[in-house]
Amino acid sequence: MIPLKSFKIFSFLLCVGTFPLGLSASTPPTDPGELAPLAVGDKVPAVTVQTANAEKVNLSEALQGQKSVLVFYRGGWCPFCTDQLQDLLTIEGDLQALGFHLYGISPDSPASLREGQEELDLPFTLLSDASMKAAQAFNLAFQVDENTHEQLLSYGIDIEAASGETHRLLPIPAVYLIDEEGTIQFAHYDTDYRQRLSAEKTLQAARQLTD
Repeated sequence: MIPLKSFKIFSFLLCVGTFPLGLSASTPPTDPGELAPLAVGDKVPAVTVQTANAEKVNLSEALQGQKSVLVFYRGGWCPFCTDQLQDLLTIEGDLQALGFHLYGISPDSPASLREGQEELDLPFTLLSDASMKAAQAFNLAFQVDENTHEQLLSYGIDIEAASGETHRLLPIPAVYLIDEEGTIQFAHYDTDYRQRLSAEKTLQAARQLTD
């Protein structure tokens, strides 16, 4: 993993374009604006993800029976993502007091997750969606176009190395609050990767759901 500071000067390069790759209709689009992510009232899909120790878990089963905050982020290489995770760290205790368990989920491989967790000193659970099955099930996955991929590579940002996969998919950053039955009760996402739901607003939403 490249040190976080190294990426700050490259943040302007992280915007994903919309140049077609001749993809099939079933392939996620290059324009995240074409997606219709899961919303309030939808159920958490039964998809397999991995822990930082490479243990496979069914996402819907893992969240069943508890209130959860599920945060989709692009990876430990993304400075906006690491800033968001560190921001969430400031409210983890408050979320726990409200009965919520906090999870971060990204395309990072289990090995990349372990590196990021150690570097950021994060106590909450990080999940690997290296296959991007969860992001696709939530309708959050989009394809990184060839020009952007080459541009990122030229600056040492290798999303394929981070995930261990060659699909070149990333998720729209999103925050979901989920009840004990696995139903989404709050959803926030923005196709502009620079716009993130603050920890304060995340906590506010959690409090409103427990009132």
